[in-house]
Amino acid sequence: MEFMEYLRELNPVTILLRVTLAIVVGGILGMERERKNRPAGFRTYILVCLGATLVMMTNQFVSITYNTGDPTRMGAQVVSGIGFLGAGTIVLTGRNQIKGITTAACLWTAACSGLAIGIGFYEGAIIGALAMVFTTSGLSGFDAWLKKRSKYLDIYIEYNGNKGNFSDFLQYAKENGFEIKNIQVSQDEVYHREGGKQNCVSYIMSVSSNVKRTHAEMINVLSGAKGIKYIEEL
Repeated sequence: MEFMEYLRELNPVTILLRVTLAIVVGGILGMERERKNRPAGFRTYILVCLGATLVMMTNQFVSITYNTGDPTRMGAQVVSGIGFLGAGTIVLTGRNQIKGITTAACLWTAACSGLAIGIGFYEGAIIGALAMVFTTSGLSGFDAWLKKRSKYLDIYIEYNGNKGNFSDFLQYAKENGFEIKNIQVSQDEVYHREGGKQNCVSYIMSVSSNVKRTHAEMINVLSGAKGIKYIEEL
């Protein structure tokens, strides 16, 4: 216990330990995102965790040296401020798919891990980092399984410049036991490798099946509707 109390003090040994641990924890958290080629990767996570650690150590130093101030005040600013960096990783694609939410959440957690390391809460930082790695890597398969088991499906459909075909699609879907909701429509020029740029009417919608089907089976049935050029699950 005396050894742990020593490690929670602020001295050259513990400063080196905390900086090293921040690099290790940040690197571990960033490796999983790096493997998936996400906007924030290995070095970004190290810098976020290290920065949060330095902030917390500075706060502790000010509190001890000058015997004034709240030792958690600067840390609170990190927790709220990291949202600006995390928001930069969230993007909305042309097909209304939201990407980067998990990366933003991971960045926020990396900052929180850095704060824990910076104040000397080593146990919480290490256990939290392991839990985060388990969540992002170990539970990814379970997350995919849950999505595949869902009766709801978001799909993207393209027609070649003819909105009239869509009423036929709705009738076809109804006849085959589907319910269509949240329809979004747009008309754009889409590049196809076979025919270059083409005028295209595209639809994004939520679909549910009244008959028990896998997502692949739902796509296969819907692709049989007349006039569809392209269809995919979002």
